[in-house]
Amino acid sequence: MFKRIGNLIRGFFGLFVSGLEKQNPEALLEVEKENLRQQISEYNKGLAAHAGLCERLMSQVTREEKEIRELTAKAGAHLKAGNRKLAGDYALRLQQLKEGHASNVEQLEEAEKTYEELKTSRDVAVKSAQDKIESLKRDISATRIAKATAELNEMAAGMINEIGGAGDTLNRLEEMVREEKEKAKGRARVARDSINTSDLDRMETERAAMEELALADFAAEAGIVIEDTTPGDEGATGPVDGKTM
Repeated sequence: MFKRIGNLIRGFFGLFVSGLEKQNPEALLEVEKENLRQQISEYNKGLAAHAGLCERLMSQVTREEKEIRELTAKAGAHLKAGNRKLAGDYALRLQQLKEGHASNVEQLEEAEKTYEELKTSRDVAVKSAQDKIESLKRDISATRIAKATAELNEMAAGMINEIGGAGDTLNRLEEMVREEKEKAKGRARVARDSINTSDLDRMETERAAMEELALADFAAEAGIVIEDTTPGDEGATGPVDGKTM
């Protein structure tokens, strides 16, 4: 029973974590990127250790090559000088050194080959993982855009339905505005018709006559001769207070 309960609890938490992963794919992707960095770091440590082995073998081979040249020179010099004993000793050491040197050269070649293979495998694996991460990032962005577009479309559809349902209200509002506009025009017409146009004409005539009198007085004072424009006397001129008007 406890085992079944434990399985149920693990299943529940598994579903909960899966739901969180679906809601936050960017966070999950960042975790995987961090895991990849850690794996690359660990791999590089092993690769560095192997590279150190290659360097030690290379240094040893270089020392052996130098010693081989020295022993060869010494053996030849003693042999030419007639020192066969010393020449033989150097020749034996040279023979033993060459055998070990050949083995070290072979090991160095194998180590270098293995290093290049490991480095290539790392580069291929990292490139593949990076390509997959970039592809996932693009897919996540596309998914976000698709979800946002779907939400906008759903909102637009809901707005259309709401606007369509508010058609009666808009029609009533339009009718009310039209009635108020017509009432305002009617009031303006009544006010305009209430004005006595005969009084306006009389006031305008009086104002014109007063303007003419004021003008004649001004001309007389200023000594300016102006022509008479009284209706029926067009073109006629005559003295007005000693001045021609």
